[in-house]
Order: sequence, then C-alpha cells, then structure tokens
Amino acid sequence: MKSIIKLLIRKKIKISTAESCTGGLLASTITSISGASKIFSLGLVTYSNQAKVKILKVNKNIIKKYGAVSHECCYAMVNNLSKMSKANINISITGIAGPGGGTIKKPVGLVYIGVKKGNKTQIIKCLFKSKKRNSIQKATVKKVLKLIF
Repeated sequence: MKSIIKLLIRKKIKISTAESCTGGLLASTITSISGASKIFSLGLVTYSNQAKVKILKVNKNIIKKYGAVSHECCYAMVNNLSKMSKANINISITGIAGPGGGTIKKPVGLVYIGVKKGNKTQIIKCLFKSKKRNSIQKATVKKVLKLIF
C-alpha cells in the first residue's frame, strides 16, 4: 500500500472515491498512509440510494431499472464522481457485503468496481466467495488497489 501511495505521489496522480458497500474502507486505507494528502482528493460514502441520487447525481431511473448494485449504477457513480473531483483516477464501488441482502440474481459478495482513468472507464464485476461482510469489504479494497495499476 505504501508503495502505491509513493508511486502516486511521484507521478502526481490524484485519486477520488465513491463507496457504497465498503463504507469508506478504501478511503480510510488510502488515507492511513502518511503523505496521502498529496494524492487523495475526495472520498464519498454514498451508502443509500438517496445519497447516490442527491450527491453523485445518479439518475434515479437507473436505480429503479437496474438497482443500485449494477453495472449501470457503478458506471454513473464513477463518471459523475470524476466530474466533481477532477482527479486523475476515480473509483466507485457498489455491492452486497452481506451477510443479508442477497438474492439469486444478486448474491452476497457481488460487487461492481468502477475505475476511471482520464477518458477510459472500466467496470469490473466481482463475485467474492466469502459471505462475511468484513471479508468482502477487505477483498474489494484489495482488488481496487490492484486495478489502479
């Protein structure tokens, strides 16, 4: 983690996050490293659908049609975050950390991660095997840190 922060500092890359199911764990992980203030621009925890709509300007019809845990919602989250933050790398996370809340179509452990670097946006669908909330959150943060580079 420290090496990632140092690399971002060296390259003068700013990063911002919009988190749902991880509840700020990614932002906390990044900012726990000394020097993070040089690269960390903005961290939002948009846990409720209302926060996604009001703060991140996710169209409520996206949430109605596809749900908050969807490729479409994650895409809107990361793109709208990038407009607000002006960071070089923007990350959005939405998913079901459990232990409840899962369905057959959207099981516990389903997480979408959005990464926008410059004009390139990618949405990664993950299905973490663990059914433990803490494990899913930590696995998501670990995955994001690998995706940044």
